Amino acid sequence: MTSTVIYKGALRTEMQHVQSGSIIENDAPVDNHGKGERFSPTDMVATALGSCMLTTMGIKAQTLSIDLTGTSVEITKIMKLEPRRIGGIKAYVTFPDGITDDEHLRELLERTARTCPVERSLHPDMELDFKFTWL
Repeated sequence: MTSTVIYKGALRTEMQHVQSGSIIENDAPVDNHGKGERFSPTDMVATALGSCMLTTMGIKAQTLSIDLTGTSVEITKIMKLEPRRIGGIKAYVTFPDGITDDEHLRELLERTARTCPVERSLHPDMELDFKFTWL
């Protein structure tokens, strides 16, 4: 088992990761009858993409003796209404100055991010917009 999810009322859920015991709460978004006080489930899907991109790049970077500390991803989720679903995700990655000037290594890390397991799990109709900025 990966996790347990409990409905707490008022359109909020509590999720617990079984292995670690860590807890995350979700809230329905304001535009869908919620308070918007926590990540919504669709926020988490979009945000999981950014986390997965950074994690897989981090794994690849370790094999290349590159330190990606400080690399960040800005995620923008785009909702569609009929039917209500995530229609697109923008993921803008920024690498701190001095990571690498090697164009081949940059391309390798970008390709790794674009093919992370979460990206591969998203519906092919979802519009993905990736941008990579090397300072």
